[in-house]
Amino acid sequence: MRPIRLYLENFGSFREPVEVDFADVDYFALVGATGSGKSTVIDAICFALYGTVPRWGKENVVAYALAPSATSGRVALVFEVSGRRHGVVRTLLRDAKNSVRTKEARLDELDPGVPPASPMTDLLAKVTNAVAEGENVTVEVQRITGLEYKFFTQCVVLPQGRFAEFLHAQPRDRQDLLVQLLDAEVYERIRQRAVREEDTAKQHATFARNELNRLSGADEPAERAATDRLAALKELTSRVGDDLAALTAHDETVRRLQEEQRTAAGALATLTRLTMPGDVPGLAEGLRSAEEAVGAATTTVTTLEEAEQLADRSLADLGDRSALTERGSLLEQYLRVAAQALQARADADQATSTLPALVERTTAAERALTDAEQERDRLRTAHAGAEVAHSIVVGAPCPTCLRPVTELPHHPALAGLSTAEGTVRSARKHAEDARSHHGRATAEADLLTRHANKLTTELSDLSRKVTTKAHEPRPAYEPRPGDGPMPVDGPMPVHESRPVGGLTSGDGPLGAGRVARGDAAARAGEAARIGEMARVELGEITRKLQAFDEAGRQVTAARQRTRQGRAALAAAERAAAGLRGRVEQAWRELEAARDTVAGFRPPPVERADIHRGWAALLAWRDQAAEAEREAGRARGERLAEALRVRDGERAELVARLGEHELVVPPDFTPMRIGQALATTVAQAESRLERIREARERARQLAQEVADRDEEARVAHELSLLLRANQFERWLCAEALELLVAAASDTLRDLSDGQYELVLGGKGEIEVVDYAEAGLRRNARTLSGGETFQAALALALALSDQVAGLAASAARSLDSIFLDEGFGTLDPATLDTVATTLERLASSHERMIGVVTHVPALADRVPTRYEITRDQTGSHVQRTTR
Repeated sequence: MRPIRLYLENFGSFREPVEVDFADVDYFALVGATGSGKSTVIDAICFALYGTVPRWGKENVVAYALAPSATSGRVALVFEVSGRRHGVVRTLLRDAKNSVRTKEARLDELDPGVPPASPMTDLLAKVTNAVAEGENVTVEVQRITGLEYKFFTQCVVLPQGRFAEFLHAQPRDRQDLLVQLLDAEVYERIRQRAVREEDTAKQHATFARNELNRLSGADEPAERAATDRLAALKELTSRVGDDLAALTAHDETVRRLQEEQRTAAGALATLTRLTMPGDVPGLAEGLRSAEEAVGAATTTVTTLEEAEQLADRSLADLGDRSALTERGSLLEQYLRVAAQALQARADADQATSTLPALVERTTAAERALTDAEQERDRLRTAHAGAEVAHSIVVGAPCPTCLRPVTELPHHPALAGLSTAEGTVRSARKHAEDARSHHGRATAEADLLTRHANKLTTELSDLSRKVTTKAHEPRPAYEPRPGDGPMPVDGPMPVHESRPVGGLTSGDGPLGAGRVARGDAAARAGEAARIGEMARVELGEITRKLQAFDEAGRQVTAARQRTRQGRAALAAAERAAAGLRGRVEQAWRELEAARDTVAGFRPPPVERADIHRGWAALLAWRDQAAEAEREAGRARGERLAEALRVRDGERAELVARLGEHELVVPPDFTPMRIGQALATTVAQAESRLERIREARERARQLAQEVADRDEEARVAHELSLLLRANQFERWLCAEALELLVAAASDTLRDLSDGQYELVLGGKGEIEVVDYAEAGLRRNARTLSGGETFQAALALALALSDQVAGLAASAARSLDSIFLDEGFGTLDPATLDTVATTLERLASSHERMIGVVTHVPALADRVPTRYEITRDQTGSHVQRTTR
């Protein structure tokens, strides 16, 4: 795992967004004052990958990640593993209960074509594959890096306080780490595959044995017996060929005789089925009756049609009904409007007659109001004078004339002013009520007058139409017996140019009250006269319309009777046609019945009488049936003889076949006997072939059993050799010896030849102290600085050797981050450590990062990330030496 770019926002002491660029960096140092946030950068890398940080204690704790005053935070890391680029993002959120949780976590594979020095947003934007989200991110990171979190913090990130964990770890824990680093799981997978292969080989061997046991009957004697039976069956086949041909000829003779018998029986059945239909004897009489009914119905229809034509002419002679109806409607409208106009004029006159009294009442009320107001004003003035008199003093100037008062005036007692005010209010109310009543009465009289004038105008128009129509010729009318004389023999009189109904062309509205009473009486009399004439004419029209209705009813009744007569004629014609069709059908049935027995040559039928024709055919039928029965008895005797001969020869053949164990039912045809014999021969050949194949299969199965047993044995031995308590332990021990040897060389340089590392008898790491005559002691007895030197030597050995020790090239520690202990080294040792780190970094195969505040070491690192902290949080500044 090699980091490319790190992004922090509100993570730990980093409050503001910060991007740390690791592109093209092989060896760097994080420098700064104590508490500035150097280790937080390494923590951010761990958190981005695994969601936790070593110094937080528990792996499921995330509360320390978010800055105390922040509500949300974000960490993102772009890194490369084995040439493939990935991006991991984790977002933190503080909820309302002040609990910090991971809001979002995602892992994506990124496009490696984006330049590594690009901003974080550009790097994360080029996603080629969404790998995981949520809790699956950590699992996928472990798969990609090849390291669990606890081993990642022992060989890639060596945090404060846990630098010597690998040095002091138990042998079992070191073995677990080496298993992951060396990809030793592949040997466990090989062992598991060997176990599966062993089980598979055993199963195949068992299946082969079971199948071999089922083939126990496939031996040489069975093959010899099958060969002999096949030869005997082939010889039998050659001998029975002529017998089958003779038997086939007998079968054909029997079949032909049976077919003749069936044909004759069918013909006889056809003869006996000839029967006369039940309705044939009465068809002729029924047809004659139906034709007579058609003639009678035709005569009736002719009579009814003549009566219908007479009724139509009577209705036409009455003239145009629509003109009478229109004239009657006009007269009814005139009489209705005349009555309405008379009533409206009476209502208007009644309303107008009340107006003078209302005018007088209104005038009296207004006069009373004027008198009351004058009395009130007089009293108001008198009261004012009396009031002034009370305020004057003898000798003082008078308020009105300004002369000195010589004597006080005397005012008599005055009536109350409030009473006068009440009288005025009462008089004003009476005056207003009178004016209101007069206004309403005037408006109502005016409205009634206008309505009366409107009806009068409408009546005048109608009177002109009525009198005009009176000049037009009246429709012809023949009075019925009992009708009186016409009340009007000529046109209605037209009185000069004045319309009937009481209107004149220049007198003005009647409602205004300025029309003379004599003229109104004359017009009313004229309107009454015209109304009486209209009522008389309307009665005449009503009688004419009743005559029209009666003539219409006569026409309708005549037409109904004609329709009924025609329906009866149609029914009679249909009945006659049906009988004629049935007679024709009976002739066709007779001819069809004769055709069914044409093979017997029936006599011809004359088409004169259907009943006599059927009787002649049935008489011939009886004679022909008797002759056919006699011929059938002779055919039956010939068939019985043919059956006897055939069955005897077939029984003899079946017996010979039974001698060769070939069971054939007695009713088998020669073809089926031949097929059965051929099938038996084919079965014998197939059995012989199966026996030969089974013997070959048995040989193959025996070889397969031997091969599978050998495969199972080899797989079993391999699974035993690769067990974890044997091969894995041996592999890890060998790898640990190489690591300890490489670390020992580094420690010898760091300690100036005083210390070496060796493995103890129980797999623990021990120190050889040459200052104590080569004394071997446990690594836990080293001092703090010595422990740092030994742990650093092991960490560098891990980083340097793991790629060569791994089972596949996928495992390599591309980075190592050291976060402890440089301050405990003396100058000479520090120089040795720096030289060692520079040598490792110069290969450009891995990234080395150190966290230190030792200037002597920091000055020798080519790339430094200077960490500072102020009131806004931590900041990062990259510098290059």
